[in-house]
Amino acid sequence: MSDIAVYALVNLEVSDAGAYRQYEKGFFPILKRFGGEFITFDDAPVHLEGMAPRAGRMIIFKFPSEDKARAWFADPQYQALSEHRRAGTRLQFLTLVRGLPPRA
Repeated sequence: MSDIAVYALVNLEVSDAGAYRQYEKGFFPILKRFGGEFITFDDAPVHLEGMAPRAGRMIIFKFPSEDKARAWFADPQYQALSEHRRAGTRLQFLTLVRGLPPRA
């Protein structure tokens, strides 16, 4: 895989704030271990056209490459932590989007 940045796009609805807080507490150290960078989140995104995502939180974070993003997701420590997210949210999607390649 190349060194093109990859963005993770997430849409979820928090159904159990306590379980989701457990997830958030451990999320950032694991994200940073894989070179990940938190970009933003929005609990009230503005939908303009097409099929609307489920109501809830939209999250964007970034990795330096697809390899790093896939390694983060497959990491046993992250997968164990993500059980809190799965217990505390209804996930619509967690999608990787490749950035544009560098221009010459």
